[in-house]
Amino acid sequence: MSSMVKTIGFATALGLTATPALAQEKLKVGLLLTLSGPSAVLGQHARDGFQLAVKDLGGKLGGRDVEVIVIDDELKPDVAVTKVKGLLERDKVDFVVGPIFSNVAVAVHKPITDAKTVYISVNAGPSNLAGRSCNPYFFATSYQNDQSHEVLGKVAQDRGYKKVYLLAPNYQAGKDGLAGFKRRYKGEIVEESYTPLNTLDFQSELAKIASMQPDAIFTFMPGGMGVNLVKQYRAAGLADRIPFLSAFTVDETTLPAQQHAAVGMLSGSNWAPNLDTPENKKFVAAYEAAYNTVPATYAMQSYDAALVIDAALKATGGKTDNKDALQKAIQKAEFKSLRGDFKFGANGFPIQDFYLVKAAKRPDGKFQTEIVEKVFDDYTDAYAKECAATN
Repeated sequence: MSSMVKTIGFATALGLTATPALAQEKLKVGLLLTLSGPSAVLGQHARDGFQLAVKDLGGKLGGRDVEVIVIDDELKPDVAVTKVKGLLERDKVDFVVGPIFSNVAVAVHKPITDAKTVYISVNAGPSNLAGRSCNPYFFATSYQNDQSHEVLGKVAQDRGYKKVYLLAPNYQAGKDGLAGFKRRYKGEIVEESYTPLNTLDFQSELAKIASMQPDAIFTFMPGGMGVNLVKQYRAAGLADRIPFLSAFTVDETTLPAQQHAAVGMLSGSNWAPNLDTPENKKFVAAYEAAYNTVPATYAMQSYDAALVIDAALKATGGKTDNKDALQKAIQKAEFKSLRGDFKFGANGFPIQDFYLVKAAKRPDGKFQTEIVEKVFDDYTDAYAKECAATN
């Protein structure tokens, strides 16, 4: 089965016929996301968030009709590179938006930026792309990978936890995540364990945790990995004895499966569904009405990516042919982010707020994360200075 799906144009959906000349004027956006395997739900939220934004903007970005081309990268860097080349050479997209995972983000970075095509990550934020390998055509509407993990490092330090067990998948984002935690936590690391990507059985790690009796564990396990880890942690009787701190392990993509097993667990994030801004309230209501699920940060960041493109194109009069001018318009894009405070730093990553959030059950029976406190205000990532040093 082909993993490429082209969304139906809004004119077609309304029963209108566009002339060939008008069809050539459509803005083309390639969405490169993980849409299969245990972590597919992450890509689905990102896809749905972007498409909801386009719908809310009347099917246009910067005044131009939009064709969104959705690609499944299959969480395989080599597959992603091949498909990105198709987006660039065959489809001639104006923007590439995505991906979810950092190993894919790094693999496709060179072909996209070499083509001077604007590349907007809606999730992955590897340290090298924020630092020495930064590029003026690469932006992120998410975060640098370390940052949400730093929230928990600071929380663990402030709460006086003396010994912590660390657990993450063995790939770039996992390493960045634990590096972020350790940047803020100065206590003892009793174990730093890396599992193969897409590990679903954590019994050996849980046995170690039970025997070591740390003051807390910190983990980064997105998607299906996080679902299984939380359930197994609760079933092992550890949740009531050893605090479970995480980022992207307990969120709106995993909570529908984790449910009560995750309630009360703390995480770090740049956003939560209950964030009190008018734009966010409208977004959450619209997303739930459209998809019958609570949106995750992946959806929010993807929605914001569409708003960035819309704002930049308004500044260029809808033109994309002058790529340098388009890149500069993205850098300076002014829009109302769903998360509130937002601006791009010199390395193309957001300067934004970060929060401690907690998993909760809502009165309507759905589960979501909710803000406990703001931990960082207008926070710039630790690698931005390395980007500035190379430019």
